[in-house]
Amino acid sequence: MKLISAMILLSAPAIASAQTLELDAPFSSHAVLQRDRAIPISGQAAPGSAVTVSIGSESHTSKADQDGRWQIDLPARGAGGPFVIDVTSGDETLELSDILIGDVWLCSGQSNMEFTLRHATNSDFEVASSGNPNLRLLNVPRQSSPTPQDRFASPTQWQISGPDSAADFSAACFIMGRELQTHQKIPIGLIASSWGGSMIEDWISREALQTLPRYTTELALLDEYARDPQAAALQWTSVFRNGLGAKATAPADASWQTVPSHEVWESWGVSELAAFDGIGYYRASVTLSAAQAKQTANVSLGAIDDADFTRINGKDIGIVQGWNTERTYPVPAGTLKAGKNIIDVTVVDTGGGGGMWGDGQRKITLADGTTIPLENWSFAKGKPINQVGALPSAPWIGGSGRTTLYNGMIAPLHDYPVKGFAWYQGEANAGDAKGYATLMPLMIADWRKRFGADPFVMVQLANWGPLVSTPSDHGWAQLRDVQRQVADADPLVGMASAVDIGQVSDIHPTNKQDVGHRLALAARHLALGEDVEDRGPSPVAASRTTKGIEVRFAHGPLLVMGGSHAIGFELCNASAQCRFVPGEASGDTVTLPADPAAVEVRYLWQASPIVNLYNPAGLPASGFSMKIK
Repeated sequence: MKLISAMILLSAPAIASAQTLELDAPFSSHAVLQRDRAIPISGQAAPGSAVTVSIGSESHTSKADQDGRWQIDLPARGAGGPFVIDVTSGDETLELSDILIGDVWLCSGQSNMEFTLRHATNSDFEVASSGNPNLRLLNVPRQSSPTPQDRFASPTQWQISGPDSAADFSAACFIMGRELQTHQKIPIGLIASSWGGSMIEDWISREALQTLPRYTTELALLDEYARDPQAAALQWTSVFRNGLGAKATAPADASWQTVPSHEVWESWGVSELAAFDGIGYYRASVTLSAAQAKQTANVSLGAIDDADFTRINGKDIGIVQGWNTERTYPVPAGTLKAGKNIIDVTVVDTGGGGGMWGDGQRKITLADGTTIPLENWSFAKGKPINQVGALPSAPWIGGSGRTTLYNGMIAPLHDYPVKGFAWYQGEANAGDAKGYATLMPLMIADWRKRFGADPFVMVQLANWGPLVSTPSDHGWAQLRDVQRQVADADPLVGMASAVDIGQVSDIHPTNKQDVGHRLALAARHLALGEDVEDRGPSPVAASRTTKGIEVRFAHGPLLVMGGSHAIGFELCNASAQCRFVPGEASGDTVTLPADPAAVEVRYLWQASPIVNLYNPAGLPASGFSMKIK
């Protein structure tokens, strides 16, 4: 950082250098600060030194503590700007220019929130028309850490919205923010902090996650990793292997098929694998001479989504978790044998694509340099993830870890005030809807505590996966129902359903315009208190009447599109046997046929349901499972 006339012009956050005066990571020129709340300006300075923060004719002074930390809370201001903020300590001055006061939204989640504007539907127009001086963007760089961090992984700064800054910004977040800015006509700041494929556990603080006993072992491993990564990795290997138990090896009656391609198994064109999350078994063999078998070797397997347990001739070789991590394991002397050698790879896919994939070479490399390709792989389907139960995760791996993304991508924001939160995640947790029912409220409370804001709007998972003609009990439907229940239980949680705007064959639908619009509706209702419909029809109760089985909805009245009957409803008996039934919609109620054996109503209970029940706002009804009273 260069000193000019004893002033440092901050076009990027301050980083460690010869000067001692620094600002925390979120503060830079062009920032938006939250209106109508005290504005905490914070950073580092020489221990015990006086620090003065000035905005206009207003100045406030404090002292850095013994560790050099300082914070000055500027009085709340209404929307406006631009302002200049000067921070002075001794002969050092930092200047923040072009500061606006407005509403700030923190957007986070996995790949569908990370999905950029340049890849969205109609991207050429969206990017070209993104210029807006009252819309500001902050892209948090990826960072995973076992301990909370004060800084971003790399220098970053607030940017004025325009083609250069918006193209690689979250599409859903941008479109939500653009609509809010157009509607409110005040400055809007958007912070995007997302990681593709990430699980919700990785976005929760240590303080919050440790309240759940099921994570005690993994958090202890994370502590060990911070001290000794190698020792922690050895411990996790044992924990994961024990967690698999008998499922670590293919059952004797496994039905093997030839692997058609090294892409995720959902892409093979096999109906039972098209939306399969769970365990898959891969097997290949090579024939070696006696001289070759005496050597040490390495086995390379390419990328595997998500975790693998690899054995050669029944001996454990390695375990790695990470959907895009190339696997190469050392093969100790004495593992290989003359003649036929069997390579077994057990894959655990927790959500989204699964299996061995990509162009990485699959081979055995002997100590003398001889390379032997691994070809002609076979595959057998194992248990689905909802029958496997939650397996231990390597808690230090970004995206599938525990607290590491909170530590690396939320903690560096410090307590930067925001208006609310937008969340698009759940695909990676679709195999554990029951656990999500605890984790989602926990994360919401965690973030509210940190940032002092309540409005929380989330996207309900989009439709993805094969269309089906018979009832199914799919993990995505279960997780969508959890999202609905969380939103129903908390008046300051909104839900923007994407169940009707996804893509059957693509887990990353490009229509982020409707996602952003629905998020904006929820934000207007929850954060601004506007009387605007922000939810599709949501079930209230299912009961028997003289007319049949009636399901009453909130957020109506109900509209049936494309026909006279509402489709997607199921009646299920006590043995969990379900059948599709037509629904007659009138007002806020759908009437289903009378069935004395039915104990439960399900609706849109597939990965890719067909939706034809809406309200006048054009918002789709929420899928659900509900007992009949």
